Amino acid sequence: MLTAITGINWGDEGKGRMVDLLSREYDIVVRYQGGNNAGHTVVNENGKFILNLLPSGILRPEVVCVMGNGMVIDPAHLEKEIATLREQGVVIDPSHLKISDRATICMPYHVQEDGLEEDRLSKSGSQFGSTRRGIAYSYGDKFMKKTLRMGDLLHLDDSVKHRLQTMIEWKNLTLERIYGEKPVDLEEMWAWCQHYAEVFRDYICDTGAYLAHADDSGKKILFEAQLGALRDIDFGIYPFTSSSNVIGSYAPIGAGIPGHKLDLSIGIMKAYSSCVGEGPFTAELAMTEEEKHALRESGHEYGAATGRPRRVGPFDAVASRYGVECQGADILALTLLDVLDYMDEIPVVEKYLVNGQETTRFPMGGDLDRAMPVVKKMPGWKCDITKCRRWADLPQEAKDYIEYLEKAVGCPIRYISVGADREAYLVKE
Repeated sequence: MLTAITGINWGDEGKGRMVDLLSREYDIVVRYQGGNNAGHTVVNENGKFILNLLPSGILRPEVVCVMGNGMVIDPAHLEKEIATLREQGVVIDPSHLKISDRATICMPYHVQEDGLEEDRLSKSGSQFGSTRRGIAYSYGDKFMKKTLRMGDLLHLDDSVKHRLQTMIEWKNLTLERIYGEKPVDLEEMWAWCQHYAEVFRDYICDTGAYLAHADDSGKKILFEAQLGALRDIDFGIYPFTSSSNVIGSYAPIGAGIPGHKLDLSIGIMKAYSSCVGEGPFTAELAMTEEEKHALRESGHEYGAATGRPRRVGPFDAVASRYGVECQGADILALTLLDVLDYMDEIPVVEKYLVNGQETTRFPMGGDLDRAMPVVKKMPGWKCDITKCRRWADLPQEAKDYIEYLEKAVGCPIRYISVGADREAYLVKE
């Protein structure tokens, strides 16, 4: 059985928590795209864990985790992330962490380029809000056939060194002549590759063959995405997107088994809206600064990877319906419902006003930049719901809100998160 867990909105929907919760029902958890430019925060009985590269299933010792070929991997960051988790008591070894030999390596000069270009753009207010982790530059070089892959670390011979040399010669044209930086040194980069070859040698393998055999053997495989549908490189709010395909239909491709098909797509969406980075975000226009500050503080809305304050707003039915369509979601998980406990009235962006016309379709380009929210207000429940474990335990106003969201996005909500703890959720049958 192949199941994808994907974000419905701009990312930061709480996917890591849901993967951690549902992974106990699966044998394998796979990350299939992205890099360490976003994070998942998981809270369980052992503490609080922040994951940037590793699949959230890594917190369950009985689960095998796979980092797929669709990812870009910064080995230096991964080494530190593994060390941090080990310090927190998480066991990580090659028996339950496997890294695709086809995954792209994020080199130190990719990170350098990212920061330099974001600084240049910021001088004119044209920055993308990059996390400066080098992800876009790794993907860009991948498609220009100017990168190394994790499998190259297993065979660091003269041919690989020659390829690296030609890449560095080309990269230095940009670093020296455009940014006025010192050139990248080949021998330093070669030593860097040799170090991480030793660190990850036993983890790198043909994960596509491993997953194909597992699927054919009846294993249950869970695919985990980073970010959400509105950050997809093709279907998101371009150019303010990630540099990869985050939609669920890409999961088997980015995992290494392109001939296999999903059996179930689970979409994750928040009970309100949040967004990290630049780009159009209509929902934030539906609240005053004071209202947004209160929501941000109630939801602790600060990026797991960057610590940056997230932009926030009410639940956006227009954007969420579009995200559900992009992800082909069969069922949904609604997260952070308890964050709204303090509200007397709960606003919802029901429609957009674009060029004087109301619409329920999510626009793109200039129309999205001009869109204004049309807001509906619903009664709040004004009580603590963090102890609710059954649908019947929820106050009627919370039930009404959930059922409204189901109709608004056209997809049933199955799982409802009511708190930060691992077991703070309920199932709506």
